[in-house]
Amino acid sequence: MNILDKIMRPKTIAVIGASTKEHTIGSDIMKRLQEYNFNGEIYPINPKGGIIEGKQAYTNVLEVPADIDLALIVVNSKFVLDTIDQCNEKGIKGLCIITAGFKETGKEGAELEAQLVEKLNQYGMRCVGPNCLGVVNTHPDIKMDGCFAESLPERGHIGFVSQSGALGGGILNILKDLNLGFAQFISIGNQADVNAETALEYWENDEDVQQMLLYMESIQNPANFRKLATRISKKKPILALKAGRSAAGASAASSHTGSLAGADKAANALLQQSGVIREYSLKNLFATAKVFANCPIPKGNRVAIITNSGGPGIMATDAVCEYGMQMAKITDQTKETLRSFLPAAASVKNPIDMIASAPIEHYKQTLETVIADENVDMIMVIYLPFLGLKDIDVAKAVMEIKAQYPHKPVIGVFMTKNEFFTKLSDMNVNMPFFMYAEEAAEGFMRLDQQRKWIEKPEGKIPCYDVDRNKVENIIAKSLKEGRAQLTTLESIDVLQAYGIRACKYGLATNEEEVATLGNQIGYPVVMKMTSKTTSHKTDVGGVRINIQSEEQLRAEYRDLIAKLTEKGLIDGLEGVIIQEMVKGSREMVCGIATDPQYGPMMMFGLGGVFVEVMKDVTFRIAPLTDNDAIDMIKSVKAYKLLEGARGTTPANINQIQETLLRLSQLVNDFNYIDELDINPLLISEKTGEGIAVDGRIKVRLEEAKEALGINCSACSCC
Repeated sequence: MNILDKIMRPKTIAVIGASTKEHTIGSDIMKRLQEYNFNGEIYPINPKGGIIEGKQAYTNVLEVPADIDLALIVVNSKFVLDTIDQCNEKGIKGLCIITAGFKETGKEGAELEAQLVEKLNQYGMRCVGPNCLGVVNTHPDIKMDGCFAESLPERGHIGFVSQSGALGGGILNILKDLNLGFAQFISIGNQADVNAETALEYWENDEDVQQMLLYMESIQNPANFRKLATRISKKKPILALKAGRSAAGASAASSHTGSLAGADKAANALLQQSGVIREYSLKNLFATAKVFANCPIPKGNRVAIITNSGGPGIMATDAVCEYGMQMAKITDQTKETLRSFLPAAASVKNPIDMIASAPIEHYKQTLETVIADENVDMIMVIYLPFLGLKDIDVAKAVMEIKAQYPHKPVIGVFMTKNEFFTKLSDMNVNMPFFMYAEEAAEGFMRLDQQRKWIEKPEGKIPCYDVDRNKVENIIAKSLKEGRAQLTTLESIDVLQAYGIRACKYGLATNEEEVATLGNQIGYPVVMKMTSKTTSHKTDVGGVRINIQSEEQLRAEYRDLIAKLTEKGLIDGLEGVIIQEMVKGSREMVCGIATDPQYGPMMMFGLGGVFVEVMKDVTFRIAPLTDNDAIDMIKSVKAYKLLEGARGTTPANINQIQETLLRLSQLVNDFNYIDELDINPLLISEKTGEGIAVDGRIKVRLEEAKEALGINCSACSCC
C-alpha cells in the first residue's frame, strides 16, 4: 500500500480545527465532506467539544475511539507542530495542512516550516501543504471533498495538481461549465513534502486518472521531474501551465548563450524534453484537457472536415494546415458513398460540404461514412445554424455516431449561441465541442503531439572517448592565475580535447612566429588575439580575417599590436591565434548557460553577429540525449539552411549532433562550467562539417577550485 493512500483514499478523516462558526475553513471543510457523501467516518476535533455538523466533536485527536488515516489540519500555525505530535501519538500517517503562516510569510514562517518538515521525516508521515486548499477524490468508493471550494467537485478522470490554492478553488467552481471532471485534485501549497512529482508518480498506474494537469510556479527538483515525467508521459498525457514566464534568470550573463537564456526558457526546455504538453493560459489548458478527456490518441495526423457551409470549411482547412496536420485524402469508395445520399450541389472532396440545407440525417450518414475511411485519422464536424435546425439536436446525433465508433477522435465546431454550450454542461458528452475551428485544429495538434511522443524511441546519452585530464590541467592553470575566464586558446584546446572539430591553429607571440604559422597552415588564414583580460575580441579589432599572404599577415599583426598599445590593452595579450580560414556562409552558434535552478542549458541556433538580433535559437537541459540533440537542430528556422538551400552543400547533421552531445558530456563532466559559446560554428562549404571557429569558456571560480583542489592563496583572486 502506498502511504499516500492515507491522504487520497482515506477510510477515516479527522478535521482538526473543525468549527461551528459559519464561513470559516473549519466549518466549510466539514460541510463539504458531508455534502459530497464521504464514504468513511469523519471525526471533528475542537478543544470545546460539542456537536459540529451533526457529529460528536472530540477535544483532541487522541480521544477518537478509532484509527485515523487522514488528518485535515486547519488550526492556527502556532499550534500545528503540537498537532503533528498528537497525530504521531495517535498513529496517523497522512496529513493535509490547510493552515497558512509558513514560508510564504517570511523568515519566521520558513523556520516554522523547516521544523514541520523535520517532524514529518522523524515520524514517517506524508503531508500535503501547508498553506493549501485541500484534497479531493471523486471515485465512487471514496467521494472525498476535503477542501473549502464553494462548489462540489465534478466527477471525471483528470488528476490535477495546483500550486495555487485560490486558483484550484476557482477551477473546482467552474468544472461544470468547462464540461470537465476530476478524478483527484491536490493543492500542494508550499510543497513541504508532497509536490507535483509526488503526484505524478502516485497517479502513474492509477486507472482512474487518465490524464494529469499541473499548475506550477516552480519545479523543485528539475532532474527528478524530468526522469518521472519522461516515463509517465509515455503512458498518459501530462499538461502543464507553468507560470512566471517573465522571470529573467540569466539577465546578467556575459555570454551570448547566457544573455539569450532565462528561467522560462529552462522550464520550457525541461517540459519539452519530458514529453509534457505546455499550455500558456487556463483557457488552453482546459481546452486541451477536454480533448484528451473525450478523444483517443489518433493513428496519424490526417484530418477530414465535415461542414454545412463552405467558408468555415475553408477556414478550418487553413487552421488544420497551419497547425501541422494533413488534410486526409478521401478514398474513391467514400466519395461514391457520399454521393449516393448528398445532394448534387454538395462537395465530397475534403472539406466535405453538405451545403446549408443538410438535415440531421446527412450529418449522421456523412460522419458514419467518413469515420470508416482508412485514410482518415481525425474528424472535425462543423455546424452553422440554418433552416431551423437545432444545434443541440445535431450535437446529439453526432454523439450518437461517435459512440458507435469510439476509435477515432471527433471534434465538433458549433458556431452558435452560448446557450448551446450551457446545455452541453448538463449532458454526458463523448466528444469535445468548440465555437471556432482554430480551437479544434489546436486540439488535433495536441493529440498528434502526444502520438508522436509515445511513438518516439527512448533517447540515449552517449559517452565519448575524450581527454578529460587535459581539460582539468587547462582549467587548473587558469584557476591558479585567478581567472574564471579561459583564454580563446585555452577554450579551443578544451573543445579539441573533447573531440569537437575546431579550425587548425597555432599560437604565436611575435611577428616571426606569426609568419611561420601562417605559412604552415596555408593561406587564407584568420588572426585572433587571445587575452587574459579582454574576452570580446571584435570590440577591440582583435579578429582579422581573409589574410591572403605572409606580407598581409605581418602587416595585420603590427597594426593589432599598435592598436592594443594605444588602448592600454597590450599587457593582457597572451598572443595571437593563427587559424585556417574555413569557407562557408552559414554561421551557427552552440553553447552552454547555467540556470540557478535548472542547471546547465544547451543552446543551438543561428549564429554570427546576428545571434542576439534574430534569436533563432533553441534550448535543452543537459545532459542531452541523441533525440534532444537532433530535435534542437531541426527545431530552428535556420535548419532549412543546413539542409542545403540554394545549392549549398548540405550540412553534416550527424556531425553537428555529435558536437552538441560532446558539449553536453563536457558540461556534465565539468559541472562548474558556467558559460560556453562556440560562435560561430561555421558550416564548411567543402565538407558540410560544423567547425568551431571561436570558443569562449567561463567557470564558476570557487566551485572549480573546490572540485580540482586548487589552493591559489598567492594569486590575485585571493
